[in-house]
Amino acid sequence: MVAGLVSSVAAVSGPPALAIVAAAIVALVLLVAWGKVHPFLGFILVSAGAALALGMPPEKVADAVRKGIGSALGGLAIVIIAGAMLGKLVVESGAAQRIAEALVVAFGRERMAWAMAATGFVVGIPLFYGVGFVLLVPIIFACVARYRLPPLVVGLPALAAMSVAHGLLPPHPAPAGLVRAFHADMGRTLLLGIVVAVPALVLAGPVFARTLSAIPARPLEGLSGEPLPEASLPGLVPSVITALLPAVLLVAAAGATWAAPEEGRWAAVIGFLSDADVVMIVALAVAALVLGVRRGRPFPAVMDTCTRAIGDVASILLMIGGSGAFKEVLVQTGVDGTIAAALARLPLDPLLLGWLVTAAIRVCVGSATVAGLTAAGLLAPLVAAGGVDPELMVLAIGAGSLALSHVNDGAFWMFKEYFQVGLVDTLKSWTVMETIVSVAGLVGVLVLARVLG
Repeated sequence: MVAGLVSSVAAVSGPPALAIVAAAIVALVLLVAWGKVHPFLGFILVSAGAALALGMPPEKVADAVRKGIGSALGGLAIVIIAGAMLGKLVVESGAAQRIAEALVVAFGRERMAWAMAATGFVVGIPLFYGVGFVLLVPIIFACVARYRLPPLVVGLPALAAMSVAHGLLPPHPAPAGLVRAFHADMGRTLLLGIVVAVPALVLAGPVFARTLSAIPARPLEGLSGEPLPEASLPGLVPSVITALLPAVLLVAAAGATWAAPEEGRWAAVIGFLSDADVVMIVALAVAALVLGVRRGRPFPAVMDTCTRAIGDVASILLMIGGSGAFKEVLVQTGVDGTIAAALARLPLDPLLLGWLVTAAIRVCVGSATVAGLTAAGLLAPLVAAGGVDPELMVLAIGAGSLALSHVNDGAFWMFKEYFQVGLVDTLKSWTVMETIVSVAGLVGVLVLARVLG
């Protein structure tokens, strides 16, 4: 499918360079999906091969690859690493558990699915998907046992909400990487992303989950990550403040930017405080103090938690760096301009095109992050040429990166094994849920495009 979409681009313009780019993408898909090569190595191999095939002098290939990796990571390393550290502190301190339990108490038994959707969204904003999944699954099953409810009816809304945050909302790696690639505004992307995310998670979560009560599911035997004792949990207010602080600061900075003069001292101060790197470092410092030191944890123990968090995102950082190498090759060989011209002539809305290309790569590769960042390399020239809202393109690609999760996606198997659901039932529940999120996200983006003009 990817080959077909990219080949159609090549057919419009005809230059052999576009056929080389199409072949490079197919090669990346085969290396990752069929050959089980790590995406970072796949990106490096494909980038070097594409550079040589496009006529780049051999002595310049290594420099282009290094420059691309550095450029991609330079703008994201602090956001991603600090975000992982923040997430680890939120998990290990019990702050996320406190938030979840408070929401369950507030919503009650009859609205448990809505409570878990809200819980997944709240904890999904600062947490990486895998961390949030492992955190919430024990809480989900504890609620299932307490209220005697079908596991998927309670659990899927939380997972849908986290999936929405993972695909659409910075500072998660893929949306943050897309913001960087398209020179979009982080705060505006977050605001618009929330507008798109809420209807998508409602449809894919509580509404769709009501149809799954007959599917058998049970907790994984020997499930790890049991909830912490009530007495050891932090208070609700500090838990909410620390978990949502990055989002709150980004939204506040975006509002202040619109209200403040474009020049002057205050504009400079707001510009500094609205930088995503500064926001994440401030949020991490607050979390280390509120959830760590002030609760009696020695500072070295808090730093040990932060250090262990780096392992959660090491692979993601490598994938982002690899995607930067591929993009740099396209830029230095001039193919990015050719692609932009070809894409501009296709009879498709650019936002729809971004969604389709990303969804196709997602189906073949499995990784939402790889799909989004690969599509960004192709579509960045189109956005740079003007006429496309960069924040909406971030969201369109983010929505496409969630489509049709199936057997080549690690999250698919996490869901199947944790909930002990059959393969066919996993396709009926998990895969359909992810696709609803993706399609609803696209519809939301297209509606916003009309509204914003």
